[in-house]
Amino acid sequence: MPLADILDRIRAEEARVGRAPGSVQLIAVSKVQPLERVVAVLEAGHRLFGENKVQEAAGKWPALRERFPGVTLHLIGPLQTNKARQAMELFDAIETIDRPKLARTIARLKDELGHCPKLYVQVNTGEEEQKAGVLPAEADGFIAECRGLGLEIAGLMCIPPVDEAPALHFALLAKIAARNGIGELSMGMSSDFETAIAQGATHVRVGSAIFGERDYG
Repeated sequence: MPLADILDRIRAEEARVGRAPGSVQLIAVSKVQPLERVVAVLEAGHRLFGENKVQEAAGKWPALRERFPGVTLHLIGPLQTNKARQAMELFDAIETIDRPKLARTIARLKDELGHCPKLYVQVNTGEEEQKAGVLPAEADGFIAECRGLGLEIAGLMCIPPVDEAPALHFALLAKIAARNGIGELSMGMSSDFETAIAQGATHVRVGSAIFGERDYG
């Protein structure tokens, strides 16, 4: 099964670069995947998943969690402030904190709800106009602003440009995390997760290599 292959490759890369076994977690990206494929991965014992959209996750995961206890769910797509409450009730981690308005909304909801998912700041390492994320030069200030609101930032996340060597972007993210005392790094996807592990990723996000190609039709 592709899941077992990916896990084997993660363990092999951990060993190759001297990382502790199990120090890298696999987020199975289940967005836009048919339900039977997601169930097959759950039945194989995997419990950590990533979704891009709050609405899609809300339609899928409450019922799956009833059937498969112990699921951990990460939001890895952009979050609109008007969906923040629903996201905080549904997800165990939100990886796409990227602007002050969203941080303020989450801080307010955290007080209202009495709980908060793990939070990651998304950094736009390639400074791409069409991509979400705080710019690298503004990351330190934004992390400090989040902490000033009473938010704990557990990790950083990035999506490198498709036409650039990912290692430089992963190294940049690791550097920002290190100087801010942040321990978790969500970086690396189907095509480059081994490179990300070598640069210190704690979470890799793999979709099509596990589930097969997505059908957006």
